[in-house]
Amino acid sequence: MQQIAHAVERVRAAAPLVQCITNTVVQQVTANALLACGASPAMLDHEADAAQFARIANGILVNFGTATSHQLLAADAAIAEANALGTPWVLDPVSVGGVDYRTTRIRAAAAQRPTAVRGNASEIAALAGHGAGGRGVDATDEVDAVLPAAVELSRALASGTGVPGSVIAVSGPVDAIVRTRAEGGADVVRVGGGSDLMPLVIGTGCSLGAVAAAYLGAADRTDPDAALWAVAAAHAHFAAAGARAAESAQGPGSFAVAFVDALHALAPEEIAAVTVTAEVRSEERS
Repeated sequence: MQQIAHAVERVRAAAPLVQCITNTVVQQVTANALLACGASPAMLDHEADAAQFARIANGILVNFGTATSHQLLAADAAIAEANALGTPWVLDPVSVGGVDYRTTRIRAAAAQRPTAVRGNASEIAALAGHGAGGRGVDATDEVDAVLPAAVELSRALASGTGVPGSVIAVSGPVDAIVRTRAEGGADVVRVGGGSDLMPLVIGTGCSLGAVAAAYLGAADRTDPDAALWAVAAAHAHFAAAGARAAESAQGPGSFAVAFVDALHALAPEEIAAVTVTAEVRSEERS
């Protein structure tokens, strides 16, 4: 789809600066993925300077995978600045529903209306109030089964503002990117591709959240559909890179190297060639 190719071109032309408040397990993986996609990573996650840096960032990722007290305070500060300035930010609700305090903090962040939420099916269902979460960081739900919950969450995060809801991205064998419309109904974009090796490499999901922030940071904010297609393009970029990497990989280790190479090497038209479908559906209740 042309929207995908245009989004890729915008990222590579703009080199958006992405502030990552993310878990310690994936910081290097995330930085490498951002660089390979054409963005610029910054892992500033201390409360003393998070707000100041958020003023110059083009996009922000908040991921509480291994949250420290410093990161929690840094996220609060960065989110406040992002909302004040209209800077897009992405929430990755890692293991929401798994333990109480983590869940409370993730829900508090979600209440600040992120531009996008990216998680697996179980995390999205739990954040919408329709599940207990997955098994650790692993999903136990199917993408299609939680689409009504994703639609409901998108609408809820709009908070009755009369604007389109937050983009809700659900990762799975076929990803689904959902956004409710101000006038009712919801857009659903499905992105196929990728590889079965992707869940065997640490950080593919977490780094996807950061790359989604990069795509949002480079998007045309005057276009009402830009956020939807920016997140879809980030997913398409990962799907295309996963498929390319799997062609030469011997296992998870070689796949990880080939995946970063593919993120860098793929042309916009190759990324746009992944299987992408779009539909408008009426809102459903879980």
